Parts: sequence; structure tokens; C-alpha cells
Amino acid sequence: MAGWVAGNLILLYHHAVLGSPPAFPSVADAAFLLLPCSVVVASAGKVRPDRMSALRPVLDGVIIASALFLVCWVLILEELFASTHSSWLATAVSVAFPISDVVMITLAVLTVSSTVPGKRQAIVLVCTGLIIVAVADSIWIYVLAQSNSTSPVAVVGWAAGLVLFSAGGLIDARKPPSATGRKRQALADPLLWLPYSPMVAAVVVGLIDLWPVTNDKPVLIAASVLVMTALVRQLIVLIQNRRLLFDLADQTRRDPLTGLGNRLMFNDHLDAAIRSRGDDRVPIAVLALDLDDFKMVNDNLGHPSGDELLIDVASRLKNTVPAEHTVARLGGDEFAVLIRSAPNAATTIAERIIEAFDAPFSLNSEKVFIHPSVGLAITPADEPDVTADDLMQQADIALYAAKRTGIGGVQTFSADMRQVSRLDLPQRWSDSGRIQPPAQAGVQLLGQLRRAIGDSELKLVYQPKVLLATGEIVGVEALLRWPHPELGLLTPSEFLPLIRRNGLIGSVTDTVLKQAVLDASTWFGTGYRNVPVAINLFAQSLTDVDLADRIGTILAEHSLPPSALTVEITEHMLLSNMSRTEVVIDRLRRSGLRVSIDDFGSGYSTMSYLRDLPVDELKLDREFVLPMTHNPRAAAIVRSVINLTHALNITSVAEGVEDAATAEQLSAYGCDIGQGYYFARPMFAESLRPLIESRNPLRR
Repeated sequence: MAGWVAGNLILLYHHAVLGSPPAFPSVADAAFLLLPCSVVVASAGKVRPDRMSALRPVLDGVIIASALFLVCWVLILEELFASTHSSWLATAVSVAFPISDVVMITLAVLTVSSTVPGKRQAIVLVCTGLIIVAVADSIWIYVLAQSNSTSPVAVVGWAAGLVLFSAGGLIDARKPPSATGRKRQALADPLLWLPYSPMVAAVVVGLIDLWPVTNDKPVLIAASVLVMTALVRQLIVLIQNRRLLFDLADQTRRDPLTGLGNRLMFNDHLDAAIRSRGDDRVPIAVLALDLDDFKMVNDNLGHPSGDELLIDVASRLKNTVPAEHTVARLGGDEFAVLIRSAPNAATTIAERIIEAFDAPFSLNSEKVFIHPSVGLAITPADEPDVTADDLMQQADIALYAAKRTGIGGVQTFSADMRQVSRLDLPQRWSDSGRIQPPAQAGVQLLGQLRRAIGDSELKLVYQPKVLLATGEIVGVEALLRWPHPELGLLTPSEFLPLIRRNGLIGSVTDTVLKQAVLDASTWFGTGYRNVPVAINLFAQSLTDVDLADRIGTILAEHSLPPSALTVEITEHMLLSNMSRTEVVIDRLRRSGLRVSIDDFGSGYSTMSYLRDLPVDELKLDREFVLPMTHNPRAAAIVRSVINLTHALNITSVAEGVEDAATAEQLSAYGCDIGQGYYFARPMFAESLRPLIESRNPLRR
């Protein structure tokens, strides 16, 4: 470019100062020739002779340049060379300009054709400028050699080329650096046919030029047909080879088991999405998903069944996620979804994925329920420089936050989740300190559990809820237990995965409801001791729109009013299924049942649901109550929540009351009800009734 600018300055000096153009050829012409020479040198610098594949663009360039030169010779150069009577130097310079311009045009076209489409904008502008400059040079030298005059068309072409150079440079300077990662060389379509197009033109021009001067017209025709046929055949072979290469490349980017994209493809698509966000900052979302208790499927049913399950999961994901988004299997039971749209669309897709797992999977003629945990990360509007690695890390953190809930569902990344480590995932120990039965015993334990449900062997124990102001028992919470003949009294944490995974939630829910109502009928209303029973609902029950009617039927069978029963919903369940539970909760409340939010404050939650949902009771998580007597910050949180419940006219219940000091402090804060070992341990119904009679005086 410096030589080109210098040549123009020399011409300007001669015209403006000396009043006449320089003699042809001049120093300005030599300076002009520096531009195509520099383009050739720059292109040659990219050639790597140690690789055979690097010779392909060189050979393509030779073919294109030779063909274009042949066309130019027949149409322009031959006449120019024959008509000029200048010196050999002038003739050489006259011929050098079109030849060098042909080479420059060839290199520009090859550069544009071999550039990845997403990076072409600046390259296209610069190469278009080179082509315009090359054509302007040829026009200039042709007019100058013919009439020793200048051409205004050439001047306009030079100016246009300069503008395009500048625009390309500005776009390239403004372009942000691309995200790090694997760069994939695109196999652009123009590279297939580009070398052959000028050859066809050369054959046609040569045939036209030689036709009048040769008597061997059949030979000329046969040779032309032969060349054309060879070109077509070669092009077909190249197209077939290209398809084969694409098939092989696609295989390396797909999971062989499920047919989904693999980690390599997902990372490429994510990198491309991040790079193409642009100034409009269109949100990009990543869903990280894995299957809960997948190892147990492999251990109990075998790896072929595990593979079958993964194939079915992939099918459900493909049928759930719109085609414009990317679904991939990252490895094992880990999947990922890339969503290029608004945040609400990502949330909707995540909820649909959860719903897709409501139906059981058929494995070895058995119905198996498998549920996923999903982490959702969305590019924040206030962080324009977020990278692909950042987004994947955020989705992974949200995934493990979902696993912490113990019920799966969807968790959306928030900044406070960064404090959560994978090592923080809850260990599966029972309340007695006994570790859960190993996965290898799952099949046997499942059979025993089915029999226990069928034979009504599952039992309920009850823990009193005490009015802190008077010590009166104002409610009890029903807790499920399984008296196992060999393992002893098992808590839900030890057999709940089997219930969830094998579609037993409905049966267990009915068992708990019937037993709790039956037990409550023995004391509720007796001597005006109206002590309601609180039962914990499973997450799946929150999607059952007929739940309120079924509970009403059971209560009517025992002549109990709706006030005899309270349903407890954990905060995790509520927040992960908000859109699907509002209808169910509304029906429960309209039927006269009380609704309690359990484990309040245990998750990454928002309190907006307290505004939108009609709840009667809020149970403080024991993680805040236990340390409150020696931890001022925990005490401040407890006091604030109690004040909030008073403002919202909601009953406050504190779990984990283990000593008198805690009970006294809660009472001082204005807490309504306490529950914990300080008041009573969970007990069977036959032990509870005497306690109710002793703690609850008769009211006439």
C-alpha cells in the first residue's frame, strides 16, 4: 500500500506542479507494481511447504491465473503487444500491469473463498478493493499505452479501492477477539468450482480465437469436449470427496450411542453463539442436565439397559427442544442444551424438559421413573464479555444446586451459588447415622418396598407442634417410616429414591393420606381436642389437579373437616415447579385445607411467592434455628422472618427446637409454634393420644 500511495503522490506532483504526466514508464509505475508484488509475497508467506495439502491453494492459484491470463491475452494483451512500438521496457511494464493484476485478483478471490463465513466481512471489503484497484490499474495502463492519456474511470476505481481498504481496516479493528477454543476450517463451496470456472472461460475463448485460423476443426472440437468432460468429472469427484469428508467430520462431532452432538460440537456451537452475540446482546442460555440415580440403573439392570435409557432420554430431548437449538450428550448421563433466544424461552424449555420425564421409561419390560436435575445459565445483560467457559461453569454450578435440593428440577444460576461446591452435596445418611443400603441391593429392596406398600407395612410417626405461649399441642407432623425386618426402622431418605424412581409416589401418597386421616379421627374432635395433622407432599403430587378432591373424599369417609389436615410443601419443590403448582395450591386452599411452606430459607429462593400464593404457615428451616442462641446473624434472620410472617398474617413455626434456651428466645421474638426434640420426639399414634390429652386441657 505504501508503494501505491507513493505512486499516486508522484503522479500528483507531476500534474499539479510540473503540469504534465510523467513519461511512460516512470518511477510511479514501479511504485504501483509494489502493491501486487506485496500481495503475492504476503500470500506466499502463508504457504507451508512441509504439508502437501498446503500446495492445493497454490495450484488453484496457478490454474486460475493461467486461465485468466489466456483470456486477457486473447481479448486485450495480444492486440496491445502487437500495436505498441515503444521500448522493450515500456512494453514489459505494459504487460506486467495486467499480469500482476490477474495474479492479485486470483489471490483475492482465493482468500475470500477460503475464509470462514462468519469472518468474511473485513476480508471481502479489502479483497474487493484489491480487485477494483487491479481493474483500474489495467484500464489506466491500457489507455495510457494506446493514447498516451489518462483515464478518469481508473481514478474513480483507485478512490473506491482506497475507501474499501479503509472500511475493511476499521471493521477489523473494531472486531472483538474471538473466544479461545478449537478453530474448525470450513470447507467452503466456492473452493470446489472456483479453479475450474476460468478454465471453462479459457477453453471457450481459445476455441473462438482458433476457430477461424485452423483447418483441424474436428480436432479442436474433440479437444474442447475432452477438456470440458475432464473438468466436469473432476468436479464430481471433488464433490463426492467433500461429502465424504463432511460425513467423517460429522461422525467425530456426534455421540455414537444417541446420535446427538457431542462435547466437541456443543463447544463449537457455543463459541459461535458467543462470538455472534453482537451489539444487540441477544441472550444465550445453557442447560446442563444429568439423570438422578443413573448409576443404580446400570448396577441393577445392567449397562445395556443404561444405554437404552440414554437413547430414550436423547429422543425425548430432541422431541422437546425446538430444532433451532442445540442438544448434545457431553458424556455418561450428562446432557446439555444451547438456547439462542430470550430468557423466558429458556425457562419454558427447561420446564418442558422436566415434564418430558414424567412418563416412565420401559426397560427390560419394567416401568422405571428417572428424573433429571437441570442447571440453567443465561448470559447477563450487564456482563457483555461473558465467555463460553463462564457460561458452562455457571450452568454446572446451577446443576449441582438443583441436586442439593434432593428433588431435582430446575435451578437458575445466581451469583451466590458460586459459594456452593460439589463437595457440599448432601450425603445419603439416615437420621440414625446409618448409611443407605448399597445400590447393588436396589432391586431386592424395591421388591420388599412394593410388598410393604401392598401389605400396609409403612407406618407413620407424629411429632407434636407446640404453641410457645402456652405449651399446648396445636398440631402434629406425620413422618413416614418403614419398619424393615432386617435393616430396622428406615427413614424416607433411605428409600425415597426407590419411590421416586419406580413410580410409587402415588401409592405412597394415598397410603400416607389414609393412615394420617385414620389416626387423626381417633383424637380430632374428641373432647374438643382439635389437633390437625400435617403431611408432607411429594413433588409429583403438586402436579395432580385432583389432589384436593381425593383428600376431601378421604376426610369425608372419616367424618373429618378440612381443618383436620395441613399439607406441607418444601420451598425447593415450590420454587422449582412454580408455574405448575399454583393451580393445585389454589384448589387445596379453596377446599378448606391449610398449606404450609416447609424448610423456609434453605434454598436460593425469592420471597415473591409469599406475595402471590395464599399460604397459611411458614416453617423456618432448622439450619437457622439450631445456631440462633450463639450466632447473632442466625438470630437476626429468624427474628426478621418471624416479623415478616406477622406482617403477612401467616403462622410462624420453628423447626429444630432442641433446648429450653432456644424455645425461650423464639418466644421472645414472637414465634407462634415450636417443633423439635425439646418438646417431643416423633412417636406412633398410640403414644401420641395420651400426650395430647395431658397437654391439651378440655375446653367447654
